[in-house]
Amino acid sequence: MTTRDKAKWLRFLILILGGGTIYKLANLKDAFYIPMQEFMGLTHTEIGLLLSANAIIATALFVVGGMLADRYDTRKLIPLGLLGTGGLGLYLATFPPFSNLLIVFSLLAVCADCLFWPSLLKAIRNLGDDQEQGRLFGLLEGGRGVVDTLVAFSALGVFVAMGSGETGLKSAILFYSVIDILAGTLTWFLLKGGTTSTTVQAKNGLSNLMQAIKVPGIWLVSLNVFMVYIVYCGLTYFIPYLKDMYQLPVALVGAYGIINQYCLKILGGPAGGFIADKQFKSTSRYLKWAFLALLPLMGVIMLIPKSPSYIYAGMAATLSFALIVFSMRGVFWAPMGEVGIPQHITGSAFGIGCLIGYAPGMFAYVIYGAILDHFPGEQGYNYVFSLMSLLAVVGFLVSSLLYQAVRKNARDTAGADVAHA
Repeated sequence: MTTRDKAKWLRFLILILGGGTIYKLANLKDAFYIPMQEFMGLTHTEIGLLLSANAIIATALFVVGGMLADRYDTRKLIPLGLLGTGGLGLYLATFPPFSNLLIVFSLLAVCADCLFWPSLLKAIRNLGDDQEQGRLFGLLEGGRGVVDTLVAFSALGVFVAMGSGETGLKSAILFYSVIDILAGTLTWFLLKGGTTSTTVQAKNGLSNLMQAIKVPGIWLVSLNVFMVYIVYCGLTYFIPYLKDMYQLPVALVGAYGIINQYCLKILGGPAGGFIADKQFKSTSRYLKWAFLALLPLMGVIMLIPKSPSYIYAGMAATLSFALIVFSMRGVFWAPMGEVGIPQHITGSAFGIGCLIGYAPGMFAYVIYGAILDHFPGEQGYNYVFSLMSLLAVVGFLVSSLLYQAVRKNARDTAGADVAHA
């Protein structure tokens, strides 16, 4: 391995470190959904509102974040986002009133989704050529899964060690906050000496944004991400589903939540990347068939008898569904290269993509949570899971259109190469 390759992968690992820690506080519900209800006094709908507030601010600022990533050094924006997130977590651990929680979750979006995420995506894309995008983004998702899992299980260990009560939850939040601050400090120093791998053609963020808007393929990529993400949001409700329908103990609910939201990234992200690149030769083609594969699995989930004796069957079915979704999440940004996005407008392109693609976070959790609050028990879960299935069908149609656009772009590019030969 050459010195340049070593530097590339070291930078990649540092970026994974930040990507695997920054969203823990905004996604506190992944491991602590039930404790948030019990010790912070939050309902399904209120948790949904916090997540929606976070997503609304994130969505409003994604394009701004993309412009910042094109205009300013990502080596400064990335640690700044991590340090800000850690500082907010210190206040979150005081269990402020719901109105203040809305402000905290909104500011978490500023740090993570405006300052950090578009810069991270740009930095990852610039590490390799178009033939490596599936693998790089898949490995990013898998690497984040490793960090996610280690940090989340450590936080769960803190929660249990401190009595599994209110003090335990506060201690877990403080743990997440300190990890963010440490990660921000490390990335500040370790990324500082790096070099960018692309030449910036323009420092005018607005000009880059307008150029990105004119690329037709970006809209299909963004809508495809939207469909994957809105199904992904539904994975959260497998956690209370297993507790309510199968009487899964609270401690195991937390462990399942970590496996469901983090461990599966380790398998799903890299698997999606390598399968898309090696077997399907196209991430858009892989996404199309992955959407279709979700439908029979959801049918199995809904048909399994609701009895404690079937708890392992319920866990296996829901985890299998989530694994496919995470394999899709691992590669849903890779088509940016397939549709012909120029390198120098990557930040703006990802800003537009995030604006549309992550938009379900503004309303999906509220809709899913409100359904469960309005229709308690099995009926509510059946409605949520049926809605997720319908959305998967729509996702299949969108991915099919994206694949057609990718093939057209490949033919046009090949024709242009022949013409210039």
